[in-house]
Amino acid sequence: MTIQIGQKAPDFSLFDTERKKVSLADFKGKNVLILFYPQAFSSTCTAELCTVRDDIARYNNANAEVLGISVDSVFTLKRYKEEQGYNFPLLSDFNKEVSAAYDSLYENWILEMKGVSKRSAFIVDKEGIIQYVELVETKDGVPDFEAINKKLESLN
Repeated sequence: MTIQIGQKAPDFSLFDTERKKVSLADFKGKNVLILFYPQAFSSTCTAELCTVRDDIARYNNANAEVLGISVDSVFTLKRYKEEQGYNFPLLSDFNKEVSAAYDSLYENWILEMKGVSKRSAFIVDKEGIIQYVELVETKDGVPDFEAINKKLESLN
């Protein structure tokens, strides 16, 4: 299923690094930036998430919650979050269901890995409607944070 602007965002519940369930519905009334990324500790993923970490005030000021999602285990994500000092939740989609629901799952990735989250960005508004969709098709590409920030500013 292809996610499109204007549709209701698929709801989900995933475990965070503290092994607590986090649901998209928990953030009703806030904008949510969902960032899917392939793997913890990889260089491009780390650079992408560090960019968000270092600019978290912008997202807080936009009444936006940031959620990072990968198919890594909660244990791997906990270590990754601690080492990098991420100041937003990292969620484990170990079963790959949410990545698939958001059309953000590689069938085949590098080193013959199958079922890895595709780097992508979605903005869900305060009412749960998709307002921004970006699927990054290159291995070393990252989402267009300038466009993301403009969209978030326009939602307030």
